[in-house]
Amino acid sequence: MSSINIITPAKLQRLVGTPNCPAIVDVRTDEDFDADARLIPGSVRKDHREPWRWSKDPQGRAAVVVCEQGLKLSQGVAAWLRQQGLVAECLEGGHRAWAEAGLPLVPAEKIPPPDACGRTVWVTRERPKIDRIACPWLIRRFIDPRAAFLFVTPREVTAVAERFQATPFDVEGVFWSHRGDLCSFDVMVEEFGLATEPLLRLARIVRGADTARPDLAPEAAGLLAASLGLSRMHADDLNQLDAGMILYDAFYRWSRDATEETHNWPSAKPKT
Repeated sequence: MSSINIITPAKLQRLVGTPNCPAIVDVRTDEDFDADARLIPGSVRKDHREPWRWSKDPQGRAAVVVCEQGLKLSQGVAAWLRQQGLVAECLEGGHRAWAEAGLPLVPAEKIPPPDACGRTVWVTRERPKIDRIACPWLIRRFIDPRAAFLFVTPREVTAVAERFQATPFDVEGVFWSHRGDLCSFDVMVEEFGLATEPLLRLARIVRGADTARPDLAPEAAGLLAASLGLSRMHADDLNQLDAGMILYDAFYRWSRDATEETHNWPSAKPKT
């Protein structure tokens, strides 16, 4: 029987990408990390030797601690976090079990370096509609829950990126942008190793809405309509992003769990 302080890879996978996902803390040794420099989506690396220095980082959220095999390092750190008053579990089998199950792993080299506050910082054009909301959603749900986003005038994106050490996206001439028929969201899904069936389905919807190709997915027209409506409801780009996070949470859960479900009313045909 598993310990009450252990979470299985299958259960954690169901939480990854959702607003209720716990903080995932990777405490593998440098040697183990160098052997496989990939991270469980949304996780952050921390030094297992000094949990007292960063134990407040989860900011009240529950935590899942990951080491190579789910043994002494993760169990010791999780116990320390619980001593600090947090709800903390260990990943059963550790990083190795997650990888052997074929679950998504993000190449660490693709994640921009954090700022002094431990966040990745991104910059793009102001007045976002679709791709510039979808990409931040993907980043916050699967890469860096604390990521900061700067929305500026189009001609200042490059200068702001250089001056503030921010990563530009969805503008011409940068790595994180459209490639051929693919939109920036497609590129992030592929480059970050997140090409699961639900995210590929969502990417097709985003691409259809963002590139005027409603034929790509029946849901693309609905995403476009909702996105344009949000852009008229919110004059502040960050407020629009907050509202858009909920929209994409819903589209993701539909893509993952409800594509076969229909809704008919009334439930029974009226008698003739």
